[in-house]
Amino acid sequence: MRLLALIGFLAIVVGVAALVFFFGGFFNVAATNAEPPPVSWALIKVRMASVDRNATEQPPSGFDTPEKVQAGAKAYMARGCTNCHGGPGVEWQKFSEGLRPDPPDLKDVVPNRLPRHLFWVVKNGINMTGMPSFGATGVPDPELWSIVAFLTKLPGVKEDDFKKWAQ
Repeated sequence: MRLLALIGFLAIVVGVAALVFFFGGFFNVAATNAEPPPVSWALIKVRMASVDRNATEQPPSGFDTPEKVQAGAKAYMARGCTNCHGGPGVEWQKFSEGLRPDPPDLKDVVPNRLPRHLFWVVKNGINMTGMPSFGATGVPDPELWSIVAFLTKLPGVKEDDFKKWAQ
């Protein structure tokens, strides 16, 4: 019984300490301050679990035809994706270096993601990352799927092709 009382007391003390730490302003939320590794790890795991659970919409058949990939490249450029993520021959804008977490280099990320994951992220955004919800801004699903089609091919897209497609 004493052990349970001790555990309960310690839980209350830790809870009060956490409240004082977070609500007392001791946790630094500045974008110039990197989050501690355990926080970063937890955020990545929670984000990936959430995307996997919520990304249920399968790609329409033929979503990744060459025409859709090219339309996706044009939409990727027009919607400002290159500002944060760059593209073949296009550097991301300097302001994106101040976002926390850093916007990923998509040519490194997309080989490890399913099209349904990419679609869900582009459509819904990611809270507290700077990734906007393009679905909330009225971008129609067919255009979002064309962006996903482009993203799935992004690691192999040549700079000249991207410039042609994005015009």
